[in-house]
Amino acid sequence: MPLQPNETYSGTRAAQIAGISYRQLDYWARTDLIRPSGSDASGSGSRRQYTYRDLLELKVIKKLIDAGIRLESVRDVFAYLRNHVDSDISAAHIVIEGSSVILCDGDELIDILRGGQGVFNILPLSGVRDEVDREIISFDSVQESAPKRAAM
Repeated sequence: MPLQPNETYSGTRAAQIAGISYRQLDYWARTDLIRPSGSDASGSGSRRQYTYRDLLELKVIKKLIDAGIRLESVRDVFAYLRNHVDSDISAAHIVIEGSSVILCDGDELIDILRGGQGVFNILPLSGVRDEVDREIISFDSVQESAPKRAAM
């Protein structure tokens, strides 16, 4: 059955999909870690409805917690991601090192828990082989076209 982009999921189903307890889901919603985008509970008898994007966020939150990141730090990570990542957060690349959470954004690594401070630049190595090959060919062609000196 193909996914429907506008489909919403009950709190119970969202918790199952994310691999968390309903109690965790309820706590995260009540403390504004993640609010359901489909519809929020608005009183007795109303139900929360989570969107597919919400499910992705729930799963990322769970993965961060499973990796040992404290819930308070997860809140900071998500505040940063929501403000700085335009695309689907599941497309972001996050590196977890100890208690640090680093976002790989293009060619930069950004330490999210240190206020978005850049920590490293990424050096893409995919073109290194081509560059070396071009230099060798260029050098060889210069050597071949240079006049040969007579041996003494």
